[in-house]
Amino acid sequence: MLNYKHLHYFRTVAKAGSLARAAEKLHLTPQTLSGQISGFEARLGVALFRRSGRRLELTDAGRTALTYADEIFGIGAELEEALQTGPTARAHPFRVGIADVVPKTIAYQLLAPALTLAEPVKLVCREDRLAQLAAELSIHRLDMVLADRPLPSNMDIKGYSHPLGECGIAFLAARTVAASMHADFPASLAGAPLLIPGEDSALRVPLLRWLERKGVQPTIVGEFDDSALMSAFGQAGAGVFPVPLTTAKAVRRQYDVVEVGRTLEIRERFFAISVERRLSHPAVVAVSEAARLSLQPQDAD
Repeated sequence: MLNYKHLHYFRTVAKAGSLARAAEKLHLTPQTLSGQISGFEARLGVALFRRSGRRLELTDAGRTALTYADEIFGIGAELEEALQTGPTARAHPFRVGIADVVPKTIAYQLLAPALTLAEPVKLVCREDRLAQLAAELSIHRLDMVLADRPLPSNMDIKGYSHPLGECGIAFLAARTVAASMHADFPASLAGAPLLIPGEDSALRVPLLRWLERKGVQPTIVGEFDDSALMSAFGQAGAGVFPVPLTTAKAVRRQYDVVEVGRTLEIRERFFAISVERRLSHPAVVAVSEAARLSLQPQDAD
């Protein structure tokens, strides 16, 4: 049987990043704590940590163990609260993986309806690369993955990709950058500083091909896996940046930027990936139905 005291020690070390800091929190000596962790690893038959200089880094097995540990102690805290405050309607966890290339505004727009269901839902979001999230989905660690592409066929993972919708692209920029560009879009992008999505984004290749077809050569000054980081650089005046047309209004308001042009020739698509061929999870169904309304074909913002 799992030793939960050892699991608690492991979790504390994983959060602290070093034996010394964890030992101080647990009121143990580093030597004692090191022995406890070694015994726990021996009991499990796997290494949970590797050394990186003075820090301890989690191995793949360690990251998996930490995910379970967080849930175990989270449920324990819920149990304690329920016993202290009396019976209440327990929110069922809805675990969603969000591919790191999916814009945060899109993720919120699609997931918000799940929080309005009659049966309470506790939304648990994890952000990572699609390959890692798909692996967790396959072992039912996630209920759904939001991505900008279908599940790649070369992944040895059983899953089904459900199209949520698509929209065109708006190009936004800080006011100072927009003021330096002429009004003839997309020719106005020629020579302009441009921020583009990273290699994991499904938008990257269509965007570059569209620029090539238009005969426009901007100056690419940055590539970003995280759309929020790209927007922050755009807000600071680093360059023009693309966003899904359906979220352009919200991004303009949030980052105080302006639109310099838009196109329907580039389509950004979004998918809900699940282990179900037919959607049945109430929260996943709510997300799918909401997407039909929020990702409108006319791309109005």
